[in-house]
Amino acid sequence: MRIFSAEAMAKLDRAAVEHLGVPSMVLMENAALGLAEAVARSFPAARSAAIFCGPGNNGGDGLALARHLAVRGYRVVCFLAFAGREPRGDAAAQLGICRKMAPELLGLAELHPDEPPDRALRAARDADLVVDALFGTGLGRPLEGWYAELVEALDALPVPKLAVDLPSGLSGGRTDLFGPHLRADVTVTFAAPKPAQVFPPAADAVGDLVVADLGVPVGLLEALIDDEEPPLHLLLPEEAAALLAPRRPDTHKGDYGHLLVVAGATGKAGAAILTARAAVRAGAGLVTAAVPAPIVQTVDGGSVESMSRPLPADENGVLTTGAAEGILDAASGKDAVALGPGLGQGEAASGEIRRAVLECELPLALDADGINAFAGRPEALAARRVATVLTPHPGELARLLGAGTGEVAADRLAAARRAARATGAVVALKGRLTVIATPEGAAWVNTTGNAGLATGGTGDVLTGMLGAFLARGYEPVEAALLAVHLHGLAGDLAAAETGEEALAAGDLIEHLGGAFRALADL
Repeated sequence: MRIFSAEAMAKLDRAAVEHLGVPSMVLMENAALGLAEAVARSFPAARSAAIFCGPGNNGGDGLALARHLAVRGYRVVCFLAFAGREPRGDAAAQLGICRKMAPELLGLAELHPDEPPDRALRAARDADLVVDALFGTGLGRPLEGWYAELVEALDALPVPKLAVDLPSGLSGGRTDLFGPHLRADVTVTFAAPKPAQVFPPAADAVGDLVVADLGVPVGLLEALIDDEEPPLHLLLPEEAAALLAPRRPDTHKGDYGHLLVVAGATGKAGAAILTARAAVRAGAGLVTAAVPAPIVQTVDGGSVESMSRPLPADENGVLTTGAAEGILDAASGKDAVALGPGLGQGEAASGEIRRAVLECELPLALDADGINAFAGRPEALAARRVATVLTPHPGELARLLGAGTGEVAADRLAAARRAARATGAVVALKGRLTVIATPEGAAWVNTTGNAGLATGGTGDVLTGMLGAFLARGYEPVEAALLAVHLHGLAGDLAAAETGEEALAAGDLIEHLGGAFRALADL
């Protein structure tokens, strides 16, 4: 699902009117119907609503919603927070209709800036639901004065809240919290999500996001707008499911690729074990783990379905001179390589890693110390002639780019896109709402996962899964999208059973089967 900026969404609305001939009033009516359906689904026990309407089209949506709720039997009162600005256009038409309906079906009460809103707040406190239709996505500056006080008073009410398009006080084009704002339980947006509804901290005030249909084909309208930004998508389960190729009954292990895992060191054999086991569970036909010689037996015992090969190691069990040669030799006859977890960051190890990565002519999933080996020189990775997918956490990406971790965390989307451009690789920046970016700037935001994934080894599991998909022949973007989504979904299934606090990396591997089944059933 595409994510559009507020400006791009306004262009889509204009394209619907000008190119398709859909009257703007019809769009507002469709928005109101979507809102009414969301109220019924999200707040089934509600029988009354206090709707606060601003003077713009957001307020017009609120007025149209009031009509639809009233005819469905809800007790509705609209508080008109116009502050001396009368609505225009479609919003004015909606107000005229509501005035003709009142007081038989719904109540209207205008709020004045020079009068305290005590009566409105008492009515809202007694309602089953408060609807915020004050400003929506078009706000460009912090709320001040009377409107700020009103929004803060509404936010403090112990009543469920639904926001129309965006909680008042947020901006559709920003993802930060820049002033007083309402925190909604549910936000209903139209046609497509906006960045503020997806990325925290703004998204934390959105609550559950519902995307309502406006009755116009968004995909058709995309070609009619001049959108300067590269495409940004919200990765939904049905979209991930469409990427998953079914296994044919007349196949054998050779049809699903042979993955080489390069991981581990003394004290970090678990990284190699988790990576190899995850690759097996993600459907790779064969998996070989090339690991420092001192940990071969440990890895063999921990991952019985994979094979192993020893690599030269120093007295500390870390890769040393000759390891690159061993990795490249082990890669012969394989279909992809997953490299990095737990390898170590010593000078000798990093040099061997760089040589192996740059000379390897197979699709590559690069994680952890594989990425650290290129700290400060992302452009070196662009010399690779075959597919590369990076799976850094913010600290690793910061080291790669020569930036601060805070800088990466402040705008994860921009950081992922920058890294993808610099390296020529697909980049999956891990964390809450993992971002997958391509060198061309296209990006996806994953929707699965939970805080239980913040524990050691879960990144190793992702690397193994990603390597398996590359070995199976998936294109780099498809492999990254599938691996990230299934990884988070397995985490969600595991957390439902163990709770987030007790979730361990191995639990993800055990729940991968359920994750695959869940996608296959869509």
